[in-house]
Amino acid sequence: MKTSLTIKGMTCEHCVKHVKEALEAINGVKSAKVKLKEKSAVVDHGDGVGFETLKAAVVEAGYEVA
Repeated sequence: MKTSLTIKGMTCEHCVKHVKEALEAINGVKSAKVKLKEKSAVVDHGDGVGFETLKAAVVEAGYEVA
């Protein structure tokens, strides 16, 4: 299953790494592709991982999900 997120607040590659690590730390997430230019993330995950869980990880990392 894949979920796309629009992420606000990323300004550099360090931000991209921080968001990617936060998303990939979630149990059930297989991978996260985070793109600075597009301000987006595409997360490949199992059925047990919902949008709110992904959003919470991004917010906890210090960014916003639009």
